[in-house]
Amino acid sequence: MTKILNIISDTNIGGAGRVILNYLRYADRSRFETWAAVPRGSLLKAPLEEAGAEVLEVDGIADRSYAREDVKILRDTIRQAGPDLVHTHGCLSGRIAARRLHIPVVYSRHSAFPVPARLKYPPGRWVNKLVNERYADRIIAVSPATRDNLTEGGISPKKITVVMNGVSPVEPLPEQKREALRRELELPPGATAFGILARIEDYKGHQYIAQAARLLKDRGRRDFRVLAAGTGGYERTLARTVRDLDVEDVVKLLGFRSDADRLLNALDVQLNASYGTEATSMALLEGMSLGLPTIASDYGGNPYVIKDGETGVLFPSRDSRALAEAMVRLMDHPEQRAAMGQKARADFENRFTGQVFARETEKVYDSILKGER
Repeated sequence: MTKILNIISDTNIGGAGRVILNYLRYADRSRFETWAAVPRGSLLKAPLEEAGAEVLEVDGIADRSYAREDVKILRDTIRQAGPDLVHTHGCLSGRIAARRLHIPVVYSRHSAFPVPARLKYPPGRWVNKLVNERYADRIIAVSPATRDNLTEGGISPKKITVVMNGVSPVEPLPEQKREALRRELELPPGATAFGILARIEDYKGHQYIAQAARLLKDRGRRDFRVLAAGTGGYERTLARTVRDLDVEDVVKLLGFRSDADRLLNALDVQLNASYGTEATSMALLEGMSLGLPTIASDYGGNPYVIKDGETGVLFPSRDSRALAEAMVRLMDHPEQRAAMGQKARADFENRFTGQVFARETEKVYDSILKGER
């Protein structure tokens, strides 16, 4: 039995935490035993234990990648767990601690964002390359866009393996319950329901969705609704934007929802307008599993998830007019929308299931433990 210790510094359940949880659902438990080290009090502890992981709570490390004192704490934690391999999720302190104990290290990079100039050019580029290559035997990039970020910062592509995220499929609601849900959400009969399930931060692009809704209203279109579920630091600003644009009748801010799977069932099209960080959006994958077509920005990992014109429509990021045009296209052509949804479901089955993700991750573990390069 191979013991894998995941180290994650998140105190909340974010994208990296969901990746570990998705892996646990499909892990080969006859071969791999999964442990996790999390900050004391992290919201991840309970769901990780419920999913079958042995969880160690660690003092310090909370929501930070590196601190000198964290290296010693994590070195003691690693000694306690006695893993065959350490898999870190953004935690540089964990990578350093594992390397000092001569334990193989995998590092997963979960985001894609514009590479700052200080990492593109020396000496920052040299430092970035040295740190990331010295303290990881293998780097998992969750999207080709993430891989490109890493190589743009000087890291050798030979160190990187792309493993796209995978998720459990969303359970479809019976038609009667779906219609009841749409009534509960006050969706008018016949209206096209667009939806975005994401943290409300400026880089997620909600403001461009609100602007697109205004453009559609200016054309006299009211046969649509946009549902935005989530919370975040941009929430108040977005609410003010929706109010100032006078689109409160067609854009509904739902706040935090614990029933995201159920909410996806109410939609006709899912939206993603990110322009600052996006790798492999798990919300998009979950929508695809349900047969939802997508309208997404062409930023980051989105073009590697959504096939333009086949499983959805891509638009230039931060371009609310292009977004509005894409919305009209799918509103006015329901047969095209349905065909895209069918292809999205098939693409999910081929590329983005939890089983595919788990097996590809375990191939990385095996290659490192066998000493392959």
